Amino acid sequence: MTLRINDQAPDFMANTTHGEISFHEWLGDGWGILFSHPKDFTPVCTTELGYVAKLKPEFEKRNCKVIGLSIDAVEDHSEWAKDIEETQGYAVNFPMIGDTDLSVAKKYNMFPADESGTSEGRTAMTNATVRTVYVVGPDKNIKLMMTYPMTTGRNFDEILRVIDSMQLTAAHKVATPVNWKQGDDVIIVPAVSDEQAKEKYPDGWNTVKPYLRLVKQP
Repeated sequence: MTLRINDQAPDFMANTTHGEISFHEWLGDGWGILFSHPKDFTPVCTTELGYVAKLKPEFEKRNCKVIGLSIDAVEDHSEWAKDIEETQGYAVNFPMIGDTDLSVAKKYNMFPADESGTSEGRTAMTNATVRTVYVVGPDKNIKLMMTYPMTTGRNFDEILRVIDSMQLTAAHKVATPVNWKQGDDVIIVPAVSDEQAKEKYPDGWNTVKPYLRLVKQP
């Protein structure tokens, strides 16, 4: 099954560095980030995991949990975590899934459903498709998907910015323009008429075009 934005995020049971979890139950009523890695002890992912550990308080402010996935055993994750703390200065402070049977990666379309075997004998190159970020909303639906090449570190500041945008636009009938960041003007969506906008924004807005109305961030 191909996953798309607004599809239900597949639920799963998995062993993690924080014990066994049921994904939907673990998410609770908040937001979640599932991000995957092709192999333990790989250089780019080492930098990513350290930075996400640093950012964890920022995600928590947004009621957003973080969970990692790698095609290796939980025991390997725990050993890798020592290197991450040593080299990046931050201890991994979120669960890491041990997906040795590739089952979670298959559910999330990182491998074909008929991919055979386990993590045994696989390399980072054979797992190159396992470099994806999923953001899941409180309704357990997928809100964002991003897949990166192995040689490019992911920009988690951007992922944080997108969560800010999605949470804002979920609460108000607005959209965010290009390169938006907290405090910038936002767009009144076309579904809101001028009459309705007058009630919500009595101080007015800037009409660039009838379909492009900018207003201060609510």
